[in-house]
Order: sequence, then structure tokens, then C-alpha cells
Amino acid sequence: MARIRVPIPFTELMEKVSNEVFIPLLSKYKATDLQGNYLHWDKFKWKVDTGDDEDAAWIATKISRNSTKKYIAKLQGKNEGELFSYCVPDSLFSQLHYIDTLTGGGHSIGDGAFITTREKDKYLVKNLIMEEAITSSQLEGASTTRKVAKDMLENNRKPINKSEQMIFNNYLLMKKVVERKDEDLSIGLILELHSIATFEAIDNDAISGELRIDNDITIRNGYNEVAHEPPSFESLKERLTLLCQFANECSDGKNSDTFIHPLIKAITLHFMIGYIHPFGDGNGRTARALFYWFMLRSGYWLFEYVSISKLIQEKRSDYDAAYIYTESDDLDLTYFIYHQVDIVIKAVDALQKHIASKKGEFYQFMEWIDKSPLSKKLKRTQLELLKDAIKEPGKIFTAKQVSAEFDINQNTARTYLNGLVDEDLLISTRSKKGKMILYLAPSGLRDKLKI
Repeated sequence: MARIRVPIPFTELMEKVSNEVFIPLLSKYKATDLQGNYLHWDKFKWKVDTGDDEDAAWIATKISRNSTKKYIAKLQGKNEGELFSYCVPDSLFSQLHYIDTLTGGGHSIGDGAFITTREKDKYLVKNLIMEEAITSSQLEGASTTRKVAKDMLENNRKPINKSEQMIFNNYLLMKKVVERKDEDLSIGLILELHSIATFEAIDNDAISGELRIDNDITIRNGYNEVAHEPPSFESLKERLTLLCQFANECSDGKNSDTFIHPLIKAITLHFMIGYIHPFGDGNGRTARALFYWFMLRSGYWLFEYVSISKLIQEKRSDYDAAYIYTESDDLDLTYFIYHQVDIVIKAVDALQKHIASKKGEFYQFMEWIDKSPLSKKLKRTQLELLKDAIKEPGKIFTAKQVSAEFDINQNTARTYLNGLVDEDLLISTRSKKGKMILYLAPSGLRDKLKI
């Protein structure tokens, strides 16, 4: 990532540029450009029209932004009197509305045959929570391949190294967020989430579930320069207490005199954990968990299935830049909010495609099953296993894995698998150590069944 150009403080600019130079530009330069982009000085200075003074154009832009800026009294910078703020230009409001439209109830998941909790869990929750667990860990340095990671989670296998432990922890973390979504935020809950995220997978001599006890921590950029020095460890409890109050206070505009869109509030929680950096390690994992916690708490239940970490990982430099933009320009959270809203839109769009694809597969399979004699012979769980076997030739099933996936005991799982072997639909064999029976999906099963 290239070095980011930091703007001159606004008060200094006002002393440097005369009123006669910037006032004529007030009607031309607004909070965003004509395409709705909320530009930091790093990119803004290259977009100024030829003939216009770039400092004067920036003053005009800042005045427009300041006119609608909202300060968050409970979220303070490192220096006395500094407060975080944000504004909601029309382009951001439009994106928030788009997300609300797509996630407002999410009824498409429950339509038609796609209706039971177990089916939703099988087709959505399991895969997508696994996806978030894997990519969130990879953001923090986990190096295990996706295939190996999914195999570990699907088969409930114990982690064998630190990378796998990080992924397993994040999987448990996402489940814990769902479980605790109806509770108020507290320092205790933050510590619990951190403890789960970092269990046997923590660096910097930090301790899982405990706040850092020194200031020996900095965040560096690609040039090994200090990009952020977190606030003093002595202020952590006070800052986290205020952050919890911010999260818990009513901001719905109906029952309070303040409205903050839930997504903006969730993104702000995400940012503030990164900014405060209360832990020696594991801050990113905890921050993303709090984002999900608040969205679920606010009634956006579809976010249980939305994975943002993969998209952050794909353009990590943009994520890092959004943090620096905010800190280097009067603690303006709008930069980070725009970045994360864009990530959420892409994630929600991907979810919609995923739902459509899974429903298509489900309907196609069920249409075939209705016409097949097997529908009268096999149990529903066996049909589900058969569907996976058709989709993934060579896939290995075990009684333990099937038991966990379908919430049945291992004897029942073994009976179902052996029933598929009796119908010549799976192949049974023993593992190399000879202790476990493996059930393999044969190749050519689709052709054999004429689907």
C-alpha cells in the first residue's frame, strides 16, 4: 500500500487560504464528488478541477461535511476534546437503503420447500459460518487451506496446529455471537468473545480474555512505519465502558432523540475495537465478532449468514487505508463506514446468489426424488446424504460426521449409511488404522441414478 497523504489540519488551512479564494468554491465542492465518492485528501487532491486551488477546494468540501457532521460523545480520541464523528451523504444513505431492502426479513430463505430449521442450517448456516471462520482467521495469519479447514469443521476433528485452532475458535466464536445476541454489551462479554477467539492461538505474550497491561504495541504499515499508536492501557476500562454504553443505548429515533442506523453503529463498534486495541492480540477477530453481534441484536437476522471477512481479505490494503483515513482526518468515521458498507453490499449480493444456487439444487434434487422409487425406500436423512454423494464423488462420510451434522446418535447415523451401502449407493471401507468405517461416494452416481 502506497503512503497515504495526510491533510493539513482544517484550522491551519483556514489561516492559509483567504475567504476570497474558497468561498466561490462552496457551491461546487460538496461532501462527495458527483459520483457519490467520499474522498480522503489522499485521493481528493488529484480530482480537483484544473484552475481551482486544491486547498480551497478541500476547505469547501470540509465545510459541506461539517454542516451535517454528527459527533459521538462517548467515543473519544487520544487527546482531550477529540470526538469521533460521521455524516451520511446521499450516496451512503442510498447504500444503507439498498442493504435494508435486501435484508429486510430475508423471507426468501423460508419460501417453498426451503422451510425447516434443519434445512436452513444445512444449506446456509453451516457453510457460511465456516466460511467466515476460515477467512477471518486467514486475515489474522492462519495458513491452513480451505479444504483442510472445512474437513476439520465438518468432521468435528480436533485442531492439530495453531492455524487450525484459530479457525476452530472463530467457528465457536460465530456460534457464541448468535447465542448471546439478546444480551447487552459489557466488558465481560467482550472479554469472553476474545477468550474464545484466541484460545491457544494468541501472540505477543498476550493472555486470552484479558486486557493488555502496557503500551508496548503499535500498528505498522507496509513501510514498517508506525500507522497507529493505540490509546494508553490505563484508559482501556473507561473507553470500553463508554463503548458498551454507546452499543446499548437506544438510537432508534422513535424512543430517543437520536437515530443511528444499526449498520453504522455495528461498523463503528468494529472500528473502535481496532482503534482502542484493548488486547495484545486478537483485536481483529473480536472486532468482527462484535459487528455480527450488533447486527443480530438489531434484528438483522440474515447477517447470521453473511460473510464479510473474505471480501476484506481480498482487498486488505483498502481496509487498512480506511482506518488511516479516519484517524488522519479529524476522526471522521465516514471513510470507514463507506468502506464497510461497500463490503456488506458485496457480501449480501453474494448471499443472494448462494441462496438461489442452493435452492435450485434442492428443488432439482427433490423433483428427481419424487419420481424415484428410492423416495419410498430411504429416510430423509439418507436422501440428504445421497444428494451430497452425487454432488461430490469421492467424498468420505463417517458415522461421527453424519451424527453431528444431522443431530442424531452415531448408531442411527451408521444405520443410515449402511442402508445406502446395501442399495449400492455408497462404498464402505476401513480406515488405514482399521478402527473406523469410512463410506465413500462412488463416481458415476449421477449417471447411475439418471438424474
